[in-house]
Amino acid sequence: MERASQIKKLSDKGKIWDMVVVGGGATGLGVAVDAATRGMSVACLEKTDFAKCTSSRSTKLVHGGVRYLQKGDVMLVLEALRERGRMKANAPHLVKDQAFVISNYRYWDNFLYFCGLTFYDLLSFGFGYGRSKYISAKKVMKYIPTSVEKGLKGGVVYHDGQFDDSRMAINLAQTCVENGGTVVNEATVTGILHNEAGKVAGVKFVDNTTGEEYSIKARSVVNAAGCFVDDIMHMDSPEHRKMVTPSQGVHLVLDMKFLQSDYAIMVPKTSDGRVLFAVPWHDKVVVGTTDIVRPTPEEEPRPLKEEIDFILGTAGLYMNPAPTYKDILSVFAGQRPLAAPKKEGKNTKEISRSHKVITSDNGLVTITGGKWTSYRLMAEDTVDKAIEVAGLPRRKCVTKKFHIHGYRKNPNLADHMYVYGSDEPKILNLIKENPALGEKLSPKFGYTLAEVVWAVREEMALTVEDVLARRVRLLFVDAREAMAAAPKVAETMARELGRDQAWIDAQVESFTKMAKNYIFEA
Repeated sequence: MERASQIKKLSDKGKIWDMVVVGGGATGLGVAVDAATRGMSVACLEKTDFAKCTSSRSTKLVHGGVRYLQKGDVMLVLEALRERGRMKANAPHLVKDQAFVISNYRYWDNFLYFCGLTFYDLLSFGFGYGRSKYISAKKVMKYIPTSVEKGLKGGVVYHDGQFDDSRMAINLAQTCVENGGTVVNEATVTGILHNEAGKVAGVKFVDNTTGEEYSIKARSVVNAAGCFVDDIMHMDSPEHRKMVTPSQGVHLVLDMKFLQSDYAIMVPKTSDGRVLFAVPWHDKVVVGTTDIVRPTPEEEPRPLKEEIDFILGTAGLYMNPAPTYKDILSVFAGQRPLAAPKKEGKNTKEISRSHKVITSDNGLVTITGGKWTSYRLMAEDTVDKAIEVAGLPRRKCVTKKFHIHGYRKNPNLADHMYVYGSDEPKILNLIKENPALGEKLSPKFGYTLAEVVWAVREEMALTVEDVLARRVRLLFVDAREAMAAAPKVAETMARELGRDQAWIDAQVESFTKMAKNYIFEA
């Protein structure tokens, strides 16, 4: 996945692509993989870095959506449970089984949640990860030693999936390229091209690294820009009315001492009617999420104090000791693209997370909504629609049983490099060839300089942020350690990319400024 060669492909003025995809998050990359594996010529353009926004800021779960079951949205849950099974089968190096404990403080809740989660298991129809069961209060304390014991009446264990979101995105980009597709980051789409009949016929974009402008012709254009879909729709039709409203979700990352378990905590009903998760991830605990409507989408959203207070307050009801501000290692905010409410004041949690595929009068195909778990199905629906709209040759979708780049069964979860799957030996080989690359980025974590070199050579990382936020996850697991590692990462990247000291200084300054958003000082 070498960027210069990908850009070169896009500079062929005579070529008419079958499809151009705008957006390199979960949905856009999923669409690009689907199209490429059907034998279509496809280009995927991402304005910043792959999974930079929503797709790297999830709760790290591959799930059917227990809370959608609470609302009676059985079809959405059924769909997601099937996709959950496929995601694990196609990327076993990234998706693993995760057992959850619901701690109950009323006897009635034991019965209620056991019945509900048994139904959840039945809906998974052979795609299940494990059966739900009732456990005693004593067992709850054994499984989650940090539970609040006072008033505990028992619990229910159920199973879902857990994964690394931005690693999945990078592997999807690699899968697309391996199957003949073209993907480029730092490529900002600035306009939609139309033919004489007014139908979409391609896009204009700027290579952010050089400032050079390109026009590429295409038979179909797919808008998968997440929270920014309205911007692309406006390029196609200036009178387009706003369709998406961003809903912000915040997560806190805490030390493992607050869980002391491989089990995760699920709180089925918080004071605002949502669910709260505390999930083990890369030897830390991710706790979230919130749901607050924001006026406009942002690339680098900031967590609000009220969101952090809400998470700490709710977690404190179930964790002993209760976490405080000083325990937060990192805090990250992401924004989900949800359908804009027709009536003012409608809460986003009432809006379904099912996806929608919309076609404009000019033939622009837009995909919005959904979640990581259903990315593959969303892509299938979107490519089917684009084929129909643009009159492209009909070819069958093959992604239900298609191995994602890095596919490796039964990875060693105790080794932080398990997320590289089949690429791991190649990274270790870099260290064999040059032992200096075995140096750690931080004394507290296993990440090495070899991973930085690999990210630049094989994963299209262009900035220190690309590496520390999305290729290795140091920014997300410990923001202060990531800031301390930035100079070392910048120097290593500069050697690979042929950059000078001024570039190193600018990168460290830029990353440090951004990383401060991930540290919350009360």
